[in-house]
Amino acid sequence: MDEQLPNNNSATTTSAPLNVGNNITGILLQEKKIILDQYNLLKSDSLNKGEPIDKVLLDSKLVKEDDYYEARAKLIGIPFVSVATLPFSPEALSFVPKGVAEKYKVIPFSFDKERNILSLAMSDPLDLETVNFVKQKTNANIASFQGIPGEIKNAIQNQYTFGLVGEVKAALKETEEMTGVKTFDKESLSQVIKEAPIAKIVSTILEYAVKSKASDVHLEPQEDRVRVRYRIDGILYERLSLPLPVKDAVISRIKILSDMKIDEHRIPQDGRFNFKFGDEEVDLRVSSLPVIFGEKIVMRLLKKSGGVPTLPELGLGGTALKNLEVSILRPHGIIIVCGPTGSGKTTTLYSVLSKLNTTRVNILTLEDPVEYQIHGSNQVQINPDVGLTFATGLRSFLRQDPNIILVGEIRDKETTELAIQASLTGHLVFSTLHTSSASGALPRLLDMGAENFLLASTMNAILGQRIARKICTHCKKQYKPAKELVGELGKVLGNLITIKNEEILLYKGEGCDYCGHSGYSGRVGIFEVLPVTQTLAGLILTKSDASTIEKQAKAEGMITMKQDGYLKVLGGISTIDEILRVAQE
Repeated sequence: MDEQLPNNNSATTTSAPLNVGNNITGILLQEKKIILDQYNLLKSDSLNKGEPIDKVLLDSKLVKEDDYYEARAKLIGIPFVSVATLPFSPEALSFVPKGVAEKYKVIPFSFDKERNILSLAMSDPLDLETVNFVKQKTNANIASFQGIPGEIKNAIQNQYTFGLVGEVKAALKETEEMTGVKTFDKESLSQVIKEAPIAKIVSTILEYAVKSKASDVHLEPQEDRVRVRYRIDGILYERLSLPLPVKDAVISRIKILSDMKIDEHRIPQDGRFNFKFGDEEVDLRVSSLPVIFGEKIVMRLLKKSGGVPTLPELGLGGTALKNLEVSILRPHGIIIVCGPTGSGKTTTLYSVLSKLNTTRVNILTLEDPVEYQIHGSNQVQINPDVGLTFATGLRSFLRQDPNIILVGEIRDKETTELAIQASLTGHLVFSTLHTSSASGALPRLLDMGAENFLLASTMNAILGQRIARKICTHCKKQYKPAKELVGELGKVLGNLITIKNEEILLYKGEGCDYCGHSGYSGRVGIFEVLPVTQTLAGLILTKSDASTIEKQAKAEGMITMKQDGYLKVLGGISTIDEILRVAQE
């Protein structure tokens, strides 16, 4: 069957027929998801097999499942929903037992308490018997949505084992019982918060964060619910929706764990605690912020187990890796890592320090905060409240006989001058700077008061970086890119690589359960390493601008971040869209 149907990319598009019939295939033809030649072959096959044309289309796998069921939703006049990317409300799930959901191929995902409406994703929304059955069992009005059967089946398995259905139900019951109480003291509230349902809700939220390798968890009170979002591979995904009555207890539970004041709601607070799940232990940095509907909580997860990745594991390779390794092996000088917040600067510095860390050198680090512990090094966390800043700490470091110094960030003139002084007196100094590119770091340091002749003699190398998502290896698919895309690759890469249009094949993720249907799993760094040569030192002396410095660095062989990203696209590691998202100026 599949072999008889022309490929959508290769066949010639013809205008749609006047009457395509009242069916899904006709809608997809009108929306140009299939072409007329394919439609006619499907129609012919339908007549030969004696089956409806829509069934023949679905069996042929000619269109994506989501396109097929979205067209079906339009045909029957019911809203379409993709449950693979939906945030689920445990309160809604508690209305329909798992056995019933499996039997009738439905899953509830949202509940509007005020209007008593339960939103239900169904494999077949025209099954009025099932709608009436759920309505009678739940005493709620049912809003039916067309879902994708495979996604509904997976969601039933995943969401009912998320572990919150019973806990949220119990917590809501307790909350309702407490509604008559006008006041209660801090001790009685603390006891309620520590009890099983609320503790289990918080624990499950954190377990999911560890399992999904999230870097941050956001609990955000909204007008009608509490939204729970996870930052996975740099992107925020909404994965859970908690009912409003459990908001205060959940947030207070987190505040107790973090050693914050639970009776203080007017000002931001910070705290931390450890969480162990299986063999993995994470350190959580917790921040609370008063917002109009309550307090927003953000938890940053820092893994305590697992080693620091090596430079090649981060994504450094070729000339960039060689230039960086040469620079860090020099006994003194300054090496700066540049990029915006969240671009992996600290991780890169930790990788470098791990490479240099031996019993023969004294490594001192000054950080805000200390994110990972490096065995054998001396790490200091700044504390401005008692006068321990980057500048005061760095001044003290020079009396501690260091070989290698890491200053978390160069923020002001005093820190800049001290870093230069430390490198001039025979120390290797590492730091970070918030600039968009490696070449932009030099003018920025000059703006902060660094003397040009001192900067020219102390700077070893500057590294610019971003983090891009990697294609999921479980749903990775090859495709032939459009000519315009090949032209863009050729234009950016220039003479780095010869590109022939007919030979280029790229990759993308189709989306699967493993990657949460995003098509991406894991991240890789894209880098540009600018070694400060004699020519570039001359440009620093004349206070040249960033574009002049970058032009000279490229002439000397520097590969830019965008070029490095495109090389990773050709290597099947990431996608063009992802590189443009993180590296496009």
